[in-house]
Amino acid sequence: MDAPTTTSSAGSDGSGGNSGDWGWFTPSRKPADDRRAPDQQSEERAPSRPVNPIRPVGTEADRRAPAEPAPAPGPGAGDRRTDGRPDDRRTDRRPDDRRPDDRRAPGPAEHRPAAPGPAARGREEHQRPDEVAPAPQDVRPGPDSPFTVPETASPDAILLRRTMAEVEPISDKVTSYFYALLFVQHPELRPLFPAAMDAQRDRLFKAILTAARLIDDPDILTEFLSRLGRGHRKYGTQPEHYPAVGECLIGALTRYAVTTWSDEAEAAWVRAYTQISQIMIDSAAEDELVAPAWWQAEVVGHELRTNDIAVITVRPDQPYPFLAGQYTSLETPWWPRVWRHYSFAAAPRSDGLLSFHVKAVPAGWVSSALVHRARPGDVIRLGPPAGSMTVDHASDNGLLCLGGGTGIAPIKALVEDVADHGRNRPVEVFYGARNDHDLYDIDTMLRLAQKHPWLAVRPVVSDGPTNGLSGRLPDAVRQYGPWNAFDAYLSGPPGMIRSGVDALMGIGIPSHRIRHDSIEELAAAAE
Repeated sequence: MDAPTTTSSAGSDGSGGNSGDWGWFTPSRKPADDRRAPDQQSEERAPSRPVNPIRPVGTEADRRAPAEPAPAPGPGAGDRRTDGRPDDRRTDRRPDDRRPDDRRAPGPAEHRPAAPGPAARGREEHQRPDEVAPAPQDVRPGPDSPFTVPETASPDAILLRRTMAEVEPISDKVTSYFYALLFVQHPELRPLFPAAMDAQRDRLFKAILTAARLIDDPDILTEFLSRLGRGHRKYGTQPEHYPAVGECLIGALTRYAVTTWSDEAEAAWVRAYTQISQIMIDSAAEDELVAPAWWQAEVVGHELRTNDIAVITVRPDQPYPFLAGQYTSLETPWWPRVWRHYSFAAAPRSDGLLSFHVKAVPAGWVSSALVHRARPGDVIRLGPPAGSMTVDHASDNGLLCLGGGTGIAPIKALVEDVADHGRNRPVEVFYGARNDHDLYDIDTMLRLAQKHPWLAVRPVVSDGPTNGLSGRLPDAVRQYGPWNAFDAYLSGPPGMIRSGVDALMGIGIPSHRIRHDSIEELAAAAE
């Protein structure tokens, strides 16, 4: 999800950091005498939720001494040491398993009387007797749902996943309402987003739900959110933006998770979002010390290979560190705040130049501009590098590479990377396209094969006559092998990635030795 996901800095009230039972933003309660219909309320301004300040770790606010001692943080914010690192003490104990000397403030579920959740109260206030909703049911994700609850799930994870399972079928409505709340309650955030929200709309909300689903996997969660936190610097995201997003997330879930929402569910979401946003704030603050939010890059080469594919070379305004096989996000001057992902088409070069292979797709704003409009002298912006489809140079395994269409770009970079390290590891490349004409970079790949005896390149064409192999790319791979001593790398359209992974696992390559970019990010790149 490439969209600003944002959070909060120290305020001027002297409270000095994460405070309050609910973390650093406090969901508000509707006044008891508010008898307007929900639609009438939403037509004006949805009630704002008071926000407590947060002191992001690693920022200037963290280095300033607080005006007065900070109150003990509640479980929503997470206990923190004075040096900013998470405290080793548990913050998720129930009241009956606290140690006698544990004097932390009780969480919302510990001291609040049992009462209907905010969504239930809202329905009771505005419904006639014959419209009262049925009693809440226990919504459980189905066996095929991405939100299926593992047996080892924590109590918070169970609440989060049940909420997500309920809103999943109506995610379009939830997402639309979320953005409506965000832009109405916080119009100052609208400039962070592109003018047209069609491609952008789902990414921020989906990223939050993905993070919530990973709440019991701290290592994966931290890796995922740290990358997001670093990447969102390019949008102009600031720490103080995050509470606004959290308020509107809670507002959207309160409105649509009518069956699973309760005080306990709300408390779990507040705790989860507090943890999510803090990780992102911390990673952005750390990255700010060593890297810019974005790089300016001048177009120095533009080669049209076909009617809709161009090889574009740019010169960054300062050193750009990356690894072969990674990708970056790219913004053009013609579509401000619209970022798309493109893989590097070459290994790092001594002259610092970067290359990309771009295919213009129908209605693709960025891709069409880069192919048909960009010229030498134009300046684009680059976000930070990302992606883990990189070579493990400590391994002796060979590389089995499947590249479809412009997906051959990072495959070529991997080949160059192996060559630069001077090891004669076997590399087998299957280069797929619909016809021979679409094998736009085959000459480059064949020249590399002639230069390096450890490299084999096999073109595969699915439609029409060819001098190479005929058929689908995964089927062609099955004809060769065995691949027991190879690590697999896949790059291309999302459909090819899915079928390729299935084929590779079907011939015995374990999933941990199959590398490819995120399917969602690949889909976003083709716009």
